[in-house]
Amino acid sequence: MAKLAFIGLGVMGGPMAGHLASAGHDVAVFNRTRLKADAWADRYGGRATSSPAEAADGAAAVIASVGTDDDVREVASAAFVAMAPGTVWIDHSTVSAKLERELAAKAEVSGILALDAPVSGGEAGAQAGKLSAMCGGTSAAFDAAKPFLDIYCARAVLIGEAGSGQLAKMVNQIAIAGVLEGLAEAVHFTAAAGLDPEKVFDAISGGAASSWQLLNRWATMVEGKYDFGFAVDWMRKDLGLTLDEARANGATLPLAELVDRFYAELQAQGGGRLDTSSLRKRYQP
Repeated sequence: MAKLAFIGLGVMGGPMAGHLASAGHDVAVFNRTRLKADAWADRYGGRATSSPAEAADGAAAVIASVGTDDDVREVASAAFVAMAPGTVWIDHSTVSAKLERELAAKAEVSGILALDAPVSGGEAGAQAGKLSAMCGGTSAAFDAAKPFLDIYCARAVLIGEAGSGQLAKMVNQIAIAGVLEGLAEAVHFTAAAGLDPEKVFDAISGGAASSWQLLNRWATMVEGKYDFGFAVDWMRKDLGLTLDEARANGATLPLAELVDRFYAELQAQGGGRLDTSSLRKRYQP
């Protein structure tokens, strides 16, 4: 059993921290909304704390799952002060690669092992403990983090040096954005052609068109249900990071730029909290 800290108990972080507690680890948690931390502790038997530093004190690993660069910078600055040399810092947030490089450099000065490890798999993957983690950092940091990652990740891959995990997550979001737009158009075309969507799904889901999005979002797109899942607001944040990085490294991403504009339209219509599959709404009356 290890003493662990988990910072950020949202739809992803809460279940992930829960898996650690259920595996027998002593988990201290911090969340900006104390009521959420207290509720988590009541459910899983961990300890709610009043600050990232309090949660991190004496922990073998400090794990974060928060929102933005500023959020990560704030909690890392507080946690690093309380972390002893040899402690591993695992950041599951989706943020900029630049920030992760900066934090890794600061961590190294203090003897902290830093790993950026954004995840894919959504809320369902977090609840099932079947996430995929894309990791950036040293081999030592990855090896120290791996026993904990294995508790809620079906796959964890060390991509390269600090920041590489975030870059790989950008690749993930580029691919997802393109698939979702293609799926939205496919559902739209199915309706326009007067085809039975269930029969179309049966026909194409076993072939080359199959994907996680097709298998999990076709039916809800057909039904026009979007009040769940990964929010448009968060996808726009991720695509913004991706497009900024592309401008810096010279990559050309016309489809990602187009889908980002479509999501901006949905935000302007009040759809920022809808699932990313709500691209389908653009083609509905």
